[in-house]
Amino acid sequence: MLVTARGWALMLLLLLGATASSGRRSSSRRLDPIFTNARRTVLVQDSRKFLSPWSKWSECSGKCGQTGVQKRTRSCLADRLWGVHCNEVMEEGRLCIGHVCSGCNITCPMGRVNADCDACMCEDVTLHGKVSLEDGSPADNARVYLQANNLKLLTTADNKGTFRIPGVCPDGKNTLKIKKAKYTTTAITVPETNRKNLAFQVQLKRSGKPYVFKSPDDKARRVGQSVSLCCNAVGTPAPDRYLWYHNGSLLDPSIYRYKNNLILKNLNRGQAGEYFCKAVSDGGSAKSQPATLSVIGKQEAACSSQPQSHLIRLPHDCFQKATDSFYYDVGKCPAKTCVGKLDKGLRCKDNISYCCGVSKMEVREILCDGYTLPTKVAVECGCKKCTETKITVRGRATAVDNGEPLRFGHIYMGNKRVSMTGYKGTFSVHVPPDTERLVLTFVDRLQKFVNTTKVLPFKENGGAVFHDIKLLRKKAPVMLESTETSVIPLGEKEDDDPIAELEIPPDSFYRKNGEPYRGKVKASVTFLDPRELSTAPVTQSDLNFVDDEGDVFPLRTYGMFSLDFTDEQGTETLNVEDVKVHLDTAQVRMPEHLQEMKLWSLNPETGLWEEEGDFNLEKSRRRRREERTFLVGNMEIKERRLFNLDVPENRRCYVKVRAYRSERFLPSEQIQGVVISVINTEPEPGFSSNPRAWGRFDSVVTGPNGACVPAFCDEQNPEAYAAYILASLGGEELEAVPSAPKLNPNAIGVPQPYLNKLNYRRTDHEDPNTKKTAFRINMAKPSPNSADENNGPIYAYENLKECEEAPYSAAHFRFYRIEGDRYDYNTVPFSEDDLMSWTDDYLAWWPKPMEFRACYIKVKINGPQEVNIRSRNMGGTHPRTIGKLYGIRDVRSIRDPEQQDVSAACLEFKCSGMLFDQDRVDRTLVKVIPQGSCRRESVNSMLHEYLVNHLPMATNNDSSEYTMLAPLDPLGHNYGIYTVTDQDPRIAKEIALGRCFDGTSDGTSRIMKSDIGVALTFTCSERSAAEQSLFESQRNLGQQSIQVPPRESPAYQRPVGSRQITQSRIQMRGQRPSSY
Repeated sequence: MLVTARGWALMLLLLLGATASSGRRSSSRRLDPIFTNARRTVLVQDSRKFLSPWSKWSECSGKCGQTGVQKRTRSCLADRLWGVHCNEVMEEGRLCIGHVCSGCNITCPMGRVNADCDACMCEDVTLHGKVSLEDGSPADNARVYLQANNLKLLTTADNKGTFRIPGVCPDGKNTLKIKKAKYTTTAITVPETNRKNLAFQVQLKRSGKPYVFKSPDDKARRVGQSVSLCCNAVGTPAPDRYLWYHNGSLLDPSIYRYKNNLILKNLNRGQAGEYFCKAVSDGGSAKSQPATLSVIGKQEAACSSQPQSHLIRLPHDCFQKATDSFYYDVGKCPAKTCVGKLDKGLRCKDNISYCCGVSKMEVREILCDGYTLPTKVAVECGCKKCTETKITVRGRATAVDNGEPLRFGHIYMGNKRVSMTGYKGTFSVHVPPDTERLVLTFVDRLQKFVNTTKVLPFKENGGAVFHDIKLLRKKAPVMLESTETSVIPLGEKEDDDPIAELEIPPDSFYRKNGEPYRGKVKASVTFLDPRELSTAPVTQSDLNFVDDEGDVFPLRTYGMFSLDFTDEQGTETLNVEDVKVHLDTAQVRMPEHLQEMKLWSLNPETGLWEEEGDFNLEKSRRRRREERTFLVGNMEIKERRLFNLDVPENRRCYVKVRAYRSERFLPSEQIQGVVISVINTEPEPGFSSNPRAWGRFDSVVTGPNGACVPAFCDEQNPEAYAAYILASLGGEELEAVPSAPKLNPNAIGVPQPYLNKLNYRRTDHEDPNTKKTAFRINMAKPSPNSADENNGPIYAYENLKECEEAPYSAAHFRFYRIEGDRYDYNTVPFSEDDLMSWTDDYLAWWPKPMEFRACYIKVKINGPQEVNIRSRNMGGTHPRTIGKLYGIRDVRSIRDPEQQDVSAACLEFKCSGMLFDQDRVDRTLVKVIPQGSCRRESVNSMLHEYLVNHLPMATNNDSSEYTMLAPLDPLGHNYGIYTVTDQDPRIAKEIALGRCFDGTSDGTSRIMKSDIGVALTFTCSERSAAEQSLFESQRNLGQQSIQVPPRESPAYQRPVGSRQITQSRIQMRGQRPSSY
């Protein structure tokens, strides 16, 4: 009977899960809680004295790591009437887990091992956490994992970003991992402590692909030497490994044992070639720019000693009968990397950079009309230290709609503010050494313009490049109700539907702290509509992204939009979730793009676009009677506010473009630093000149061999894509070769029949009153089976190197400057476009390659005609240069638009100062010589007094000219002298010219003010009809006599008077060009 009762009691305990509230705990692990308290009957008054104590818990019946039952018992001590005295449970049980399996070797300094034998657990410890995003908003739905043999999901953060986790031991060994889509995984080790409640905060960073900020350098070595090539990348998460490639083939990591640096010892010729690295992380990969390693023999010359041909233009009165031209070959040495003296140790960057340059020059005397002109000719090249230069970008930032300047705007490079715009929107930014990709963000403090991120090309060999930054004005804000559905159209074009719409569901706005926001919302949504061609220059960044393999690929845009949501007062920025983007498929005219359309956001630090999400097809009426098809995508608006509707496009090519000083198109007159821009367009079927929309905007700066501009192309349909191409230098638009009344392939630079296939048209082709500063072509990809199409000007994307190294004779498109009435001659040849061409010579016009000082003197002419004026600059006081010619400058005076018989000129002269050795100064002897019958009337009194007080003083016996020893001090407008120092010679001259025209020391003007800030005044009589000006004679002689110079072929010579100047191009009388 007793046994039956006890068995029934045990079964009841197991079925109901009852547990006793008293008793000791077994040493076996148990599951807690186990049983609820069993219902007990009321004991008689003396019942406790009849019950024995509980026995110990029995061993757990479960096998190791498995669930079982533990029991304990007690007995009744009464000899009789036990049912009355012992009316209590005699046996009870509880669930437990069997002993630790022998395979579990974990020992816990605190708590106990969990059931899975992969971590310690402490039931009495609780962790409290909060997860936020970079902008401080809560990271709702972030998942929290325990790092064990396998990640274990513990909990998920709520809408405030908070979570609570019990049982994790604070032993300094447990690690939590926090994950959220599009954000990098963050790991936290729980610190060792005795506290039972722990709290911590975590900020998640947006996940992205690595970004290579330092590529390997070009290097040159001899056989048997060693070299170190390095690259560095950043990213979230950080790159955890690097791969190196040689000529496109992966180098075995087990053999070369590289990380972010590749060391090659005992080099042989077979190891020469191109090297690049690939940085890899959990977020993706990115490739560096390639570096060229040159390996030459132990006794081989580091550079070719023979100079290349380089023609310079001579003065108007220096025609050379031997070559039947105005050109003279002075030679040049290309500044390529060479093997110099190496220091000990392997470094990522050589301590001293060596380049090929002029090692020996000879003086040659050129016979001119009535005088001999000295020049220095390169006769031998050698390996020497590279010329150190500084790199600058300059420009102005203005509104695209009305030209309003961005006044005192902030300019950021990454998260660092590096500059500000001026009152007129002008700016200047120094480019740090080793910069590969210059990403600048322009921020309007007054919030009138959309924050604009630009990737600006620059001159890698030093100097300045001018960029005209166009800004999009912010859309006027509208009020939304946060509790209602809001629909915002994207793209409001007359007679056309919006490209897309934003749909914001009710109650989707919330504050940065995660709290829901209810009330009125001030919304400003600014859309960049690609159907408007004029908006192309406003394009943010360069429309590129990095694919999974680390390669940079272009995007074709269907519109960008900037979003700004604040509370009603406009003081607090609001986030938005569950926003839908409805893209009208009728606006996507290329069917293949429907499947590839994605939503992108801009990373302002890298200037690269990153994928936000895909689109799905959906049919809807959307406020219309007819059913239409939309691409629908979802987005959240948090840290980033600039988005893009884009399609990755792999049909791409390069266009070869060169810029020239004049329409003679001579190779030696190519200009570096010209910004070549291309606008990719999608033509309207049947109306190729009327683009339906633009899809991409790109810019490249010309180098010594022109520029290769990327653009979309198509091999099957030549009219699938078109391109508008334009060029500018210092804000001045260059002119394209005309296409009417008849195409001239020799002038355009592209032979037939390929030219007809490309359908070349200058912008004034149909209307001669429009600008002449751009041309349009069909982007027809060259056919590999056609020999006529495989020599430029269009190159397949994989043939970039062929495009960059194409010879002058290969087909290319051309721009040229309208040749002004100025002429520069340097005894020591130097190209202001290429600072690496500087030579350390006592007669160099610019004595320091990193500091260019431009000096101008203002000359007033009283007389009925414009006069040509020359400055002849010679050494004045330095023993190495006294009496020797530095150079010549010629300029033509500009008539005063308000005064009859008055003109003025700003004439450059060589500044006095230290020569290249920085040992002693030279006071330049400057002769100012007006052409024709002129008489010196007056000299600025302050200038005269200065020269008298700063001896020696030059004699002035000839009243038809003026001679002075140039002042050492940077005087100013009161003296009629204008001096500007800059890191780029063109910029220095441009600023000094602007001040000289204005007659002030701090202003600028394009209108010549002939009565203000004058240094010299001459009176000149009218020339006879038989006389010609310097520039007229040169132009006429040039057209009659210029022939093909040695190794150079002017492809185009336009007859005198053939240029038709229209109102859109001609400058007002008295104006100077916008750039020098």
